[in-house]
Amino acid sequence: MIQAYATARYVRTSAQKAGLILELIRGKDVDRALATLRFTKKSVAADVAKVLRSAIANAQQKEGFSGDVDRLFVSACFANQGPSQKRVRPAPMGRAFRVLKRTAHLTVQVSERPAPVVAAGATASTKSRKPAAGDRPAAGSRKSAGGGRAAKAKKA
Repeated sequence: MIQAYATARYVRTSAQKAGLILELIRGKDVDRALATLRFTKKSVAADVAKVLRSAIANAQQKEGFSGDVDRLFVSACFANQGPSQKRVRPAPMGRAFRVLKRTAHLTVQVSERPAPVVAAGATASTKSRKPAAGDRPAAGSRKSAGGGRAAKAKKA
C-alpha cells in the first residue's frame, strides 16, 4: 500500500481555520476531496487543494504505485500551528494593541486503497439472500413483537 504526503509551511491562516477545511476531506477519495475543496468558500481551501494535488503527484512518483489515481484517498490531514508574526496597532490616547498574524503548516497524506479481492466461489446472489425461517431471531430477543405500541394496539 502506497502512502505519500505533502506539506505547505507558513500558510497565512490560523491552524484552527485550516482544520475546519481539513475535516471536510479526511477519509474521502481524492477526486471527491478536490471537488469539495473547489466549492468551499473559505480562502484556505485553495491552499489545501494545492497541497492535496502535490501529495497525489508524490504518490504517483513512488516505487510500486499501481498507476490508478482513483484508488487514492486522503488517509490523514492536519494543520499544525506555525510561528506568529507580532505586530503593533496604534490605539487611542497613545496606547498600542498587539496583533498576532498567525501561520499554519498544512499536511495532507494520501494512501492507496487495497485492491478488492473477490473469492472464487462467492457470487452476488449469496450475499443478498433473504434469511430463511430458521434464521429469524428467537422470541426472547430484542426484535420480537412483544412490547411495542403496535402489539399493544392489537391486544386491545
